[in-house]
Amino acid sequence: MATFDNHVEQPMVIIVGGGPGGLATSACLNKLCIPNLILEKEDCYSPMWKKYSYDRVHLHLAKQFCQLPLFPFPSSSPTYVPKKQFIQYLDDYVTHFNITPFYNRNVEFAEFDVITEKWNVKVRNGNSGEMEEYFCKFLVVATGEASYPFIPDVPGLTSFTGEAIHSTQYKNAEKYKGKNVLVVGCGNSGMEIALDLANNGANTSIIVRSPNPKMRLQMHLISREMGYLALMLLKYKVALRVVDTIMVMLSKLMYGDISKYYGVKRPEEGPFACKVKYGKYPVFDVGTYRKIKSGEIQVLPAMRSIRGNDVVVENGKIHQFDGIVFATGFKRTTHKWLQGDDYLLNEDGLPKPEFPQHWKGKNGLYCVGLSRRGLYGIAFDAQNIATHINSLLSE
Repeated sequence: MATFDNHVEQPMVIIVGGGPGGLATSACLNKLCIPNLILEKEDCYSPMWKKYSYDRVHLHLAKQFCQLPLFPFPSSSPTYVPKKQFIQYLDDYVTHFNITPFYNRNVEFAEFDVITEKWNVKVRNGNSGEMEEYFCKFLVVATGEASYPFIPDVPGLTSFTGEAIHSTQYKNAEKYKGKNVLVVGCGNSGMEIALDLANNGANTSIIVRSPNPKMRLQMHLISREMGYLALMLLKYKVALRVVDTIMVMLSKLMYGDISKYYGVKRPEEGPFACKVKYGKYPVFDVGTYRKIKSGEIQVLPAMRSIRGNDVVVENGKIHQFDGIVFATGFKRTTHKWLQGDDYLLNEDGLPKPEFPQHWKGKNGLYCVGLSRRGLYGIAFDAQNIATHINSLLSE
């Protein structure tokens, strides 16, 4: 039975998660000479990019909206940075700010001790299997919006005779050429994976349904250029309501009635209002729309059940597939290990306080990268957290 290590670490700040949010926070703290430690459950930093992203992925927003604090992208980088170059950027970031995470560390318990006024953090060491114990004055939740892959419980899924995977396991379409493949999910990953499959010889179908009940039959479709315009307008303090109105108008001009091809309608609320309220990101079209419109990608109703390689959809029709890719999002488990917090995070691991005060809790608890504002939001959070901790220490 594992026991606690006799050596107890007491860094000033513990950051749970070594993704871009954790790295950005550590960099800002290092710049202020505030001791900190990143605990990452995987064997590398930013595992979503390094291990669990597909080959063709690019940043959907222009690079100036995606750079981490204190470290701009090289001027030679393209506007929409591809995976390989973004990983190189992260590598350079870690080296530049001398960030040294502890890997294979899965946090199982964290609670604030009112007597010592410190956080007690208990961590499973994935290498030794033992528990480690840490104490810190400040705790930062940087586990991100994409924590644990979620696959819905479809009746008969275990009987599927083909390969069923989550989108985090998909790399490219090489092994799917000439095969019938179903993509489940209408987010950016699902749409782009469907495009990748169709472009490389797979007979591709997609189920355009959101796991969010409030957004089940709704979707906003915009282009990268529209997203760039929206962020520029927001940067110059144009009201979100006005920006959303412009985005919907441009989307209608560019794509027309999307219900004819996607089987879904635009929500009454604008794309950025939906993102903030429901966590439903607008879909950035990088070519999927044209493939669906031409019939190269077939849109199907929601999945009802699976029998062997037969997939039964809501209208009762049966379609046969060799593979299924579930682009069905993620679940967060923060509530299982973070004890005593009834102010900052809800049961889904997202902030209760509204933007822009969402990053700051009580008793030295913070969160980064959970504002549903992507990498741009991460930079905002990390700098605010480091500045606030520094002000408290200065007092």
